[in-house]
Amino acid sequence: MKDKGDFSQGSIVAHLLRLALPVMMAEFVHVLYNIVDRMFLGHMPGTGSLALSGVGIVFPLVSLINAFAYLCGTGSAPLCAIARGKKKHEEAQAILDTAFSMLILIGALLIVILYPLTDIILLYFGADDVTLPFAADYFRYYLPGTIFILISTGLNPIINMQGNSFVGMGTVLIGAVLNIILDPILIFQFNLGIKGAAIASVISQFVSAVWVILFLTSKHSAVQLKRFTIQKELMIQIVKLGVTGFMFKITNSFTQVVCNITLRAYGGALGTLYIGSMSIINSIREIVGLPAQSITNSGQSIESYNYGGTHYSRVRRTIKLMLLLTFTFTTLSWLLIQLFPETLIAIFTDDLELISLSVPNLRMYFACFFMMALQMVGQNTFIAHNCPRRAVFFSLFRKAILVIPLTLILPRTSLGVDGVFIAEASSQFIGASLCFFWMYISIYRKLRKTPNGKELEV
Repeated sequence: MKDKGDFSQGSIVAHLLRLALPVMMAEFVHVLYNIVDRMFLGHMPGTGSLALSGVGIVFPLVSLINAFAYLCGTGSAPLCAIARGKKKHEEAQAILDTAFSMLILIGALLIVILYPLTDIILLYFGADDVTLPFAADYFRYYLPGTIFILISTGLNPIINMQGNSFVGMGTVLIGAVLNIILDPILIFQFNLGIKGAAIASVISQFVSAVWVILFLTSKHSAVQLKRFTIQKELMIQIVKLGVTGFMFKITNSFTQVVCNITLRAYGGALGTLYIGSMSIINSIREIVGLPAQSITNSGQSIESYNYGGTHYSRVRRTIKLMLLLTFTFTTLSWLLIQLFPETLIAIFTDDLELISLSVPNLRMYFACFFMMALQMVGQNTFIAHNCPRRAVFFSLFRKAILVIPLTLILPRTSLGVDGVFIAEASSQFIGASLCFFWMYISIYRKLRKTPNGKELEV
C-alpha cells in the first residue's frame, strides 16, 4: 500500500493542500458540531439568551475535557510522525496504543470527579441563580459522553498524521451531521430544551468514536491500534509534548472563567447579557480561526516527518508556506468581522438587545486577530520539532501572563467592561509577535544548508 504519509518527496504545496483541505472541511464540521447547540439554543422562544449564557458558563468545563484530548492527540501524533519518518513502525504503534489507553482512563476519572461537583464548579465559574439551572442541565447530560469525546478528538490527529485526511474528515462529519439532525428534534420536538442539546452531542460523539476505532484497528491504517496498554516512557513523552495543546486549552478555560466573572461583576444589570455576548464571540472565534488552524495543524505533520528524516530545507519551505497562507486567512477573517459584525452575531440570536451589545464587543475582541498567524505558525513549529518547553511557555504567555491580568486590571480603569474585550486584542498583538520571533531565532535560522548543499542538523 502506498504510504500517504511520506512527506520527504514531492511538492510541499501539494502535500499541504492535500492534508489541509479535508482537515479544514473536517474542522469546519467539527466547529459546527460544537456551536450548533448554541445556534439552536439561542433561538429558543423566551429563554434563548439565558440558554446562551448557560452554555457560555459551561464552555470552560467543555474546554477542560477537550484539553485532555489535546494532551494525548497533540502529544502522540507528532511523535508518531517522527517515528515513522525514522522508519520505526513498532514504536509508532506503541505510541498509538498508549495514547488510546490514556484517553480511556482519563475519561473515566473526569466523569467520577466532575459529576458530583457540577453545581459547585459552575457557581465558581460565573453562574448565578438564574443561569445555574441551564448550565447544570446541559453539563450533567454532556459529561457521561466524556470517553467518546476524548477518543474521537484525541485519536483523530493520528489518522490525519498518516495522510488519511479524508478519513479524519469523516470522523467529525459523521458526528456533526448527526448532531445537526438530532438537535432540533430533541430541543424542540421532544421539548427537552438545553438537555436535548447535550444528549444530541453525546450520541454524535459516540458514533464518531466508533468510526475512529474501526479505522485504526483496520488494515487501512498505517499505524494500527492493537491493545489496551500504557508504556511509561512513551506516556511521559506524550505528556511532555502534548502539554502544549493541553495548556492552551486549560488556559483558554481559565481565561473564560475569569472573563465570565469579570463581566458579571462589571456588567451591572447587563452582566448575564454580557456573558451571552462572550458565548457568541467564542463561537465566532471558532469559525474564523478554522482555515489558519487547519493549515498549521496539517503543516505540523509535514514538518515533523521531514525533521525526523533530516530534510531541513523542506522544513523551512513548509514554515514559509504556512506563514503565507495563515496570514492571508487571518487578515480576511479580521476584515469580515470588522465589516459585517451584525450578520455574524445574528446567526446565534434574534435578541436585538444582545445583538446591539455584541457588535462593539466583537470588534474590540478581534482588533488584532490578523496577528494570530504568527502565534499559530510559531506554536505549531515548536510542537513539530518536539520542543515542548518553548511551546508551553508561549501558550501560557499569551493567555495566563497577558490576557488574565489584563482582564482583571483594564475594567478597573476608565475602560470599564470594555477592558475585558480589549485584553484579548492586546494579547494577540504582543503574544503572537514574541512567539514567532523566538521560533525564528531558535529554529528557523538553524535550518539551513552548508555551501556544498549538505544539510545541517539543528
